[in-house]
Amino acid sequence: MSDRAADLALLRDAALAAGPIMRDGFHADYEVWSKGAAGPVTAIDLAVDAMLRERLCGARGDYGWLSEETADNADRLSKRRVFVVDPIDGTRAFIKKKPDFVTALAIVEDGKAVVGVIYNPITEELFEAVDAAGSTLNGAQISVSGATVVEGARMIGAKDVFANPRWPTPWPPMDIIQKNAIAYRLALVASGAHDATVALGWKSEWDIAAAAVIVREAGGRISDPWNGEITFNNPDPRAPGVIASGPGLHPSLIERVKFVPHPSTFEEKSP
Repeated sequence: MSDRAADLALLRDAALAAGPIMRDGFHADYEVWSKGAAGPVTAIDLAVDAMLRERLCGARGDYGWLSEETADNADRLSKRRVFVVDPIDGTRAFIKKKPDFVTALAIVEDGKAVVGVIYNPITEELFEAVDAAGSTLNGAQISVSGATVVEGARMIGAKDVFANPRWPTPWPPMDIIQKNAIAYRLALVASGAHDATVALGWKSEWDIAAAAVIVREAGGRISDPWNGEITFNNPDPRAPGVIASGPGLHPSLIERVKFVPHPSTFEEKSP
């Protein structure tokens, strides 16, 4: 078994092990706290995070660790390979008892996501990919859609964003659904179930890393809103938005969103 195949098996087994914790929590009461602008966190998020860290770092002690629910440690920046993890992407959906949340696990090597697993324990969707080896959903190969025009596209995003009158060119009618879990949105695009997703503003690396390799290996394009490459294990683990679709649709999406200001424009400047 190659190193990456072994890493994929490790991530798969860890994601499946997180399933019972999330399913039990989904049907129970638990503590919920606020992280301020970062949103809510639950006792289940923390339990999954602790289990994943013990399991993954215990198996690969030389890999770094970056997780939404673990205090960041700059030691990861010196590591060639890093686990990038979101224990529960879609915590708000989890709290509302909506099955639109996943656990998202990636291995990043030299800044590139090379292994990814995304698992929805309620719908039993298991998305997997390894660099240069294709993407699967529950073991079957998947590929992005062949859509080439924005009008009528099956879009995952915030309806109010597309309806904003400040767009230089109004968006045409689209079939828009909303899901707040970025990783899940990207995985659904990779599977061809939806044509594209547009998520503007700062997005955390743990929301994107696992899906980046899954979209890429499904034949899709994934970038920031200006068609820039998204890299991982950065000192500031954020990307300024994410756009994903099949290759035929991606240029048209970039043409429409490239006017959006970089999110750093809105951050407070030090005096």
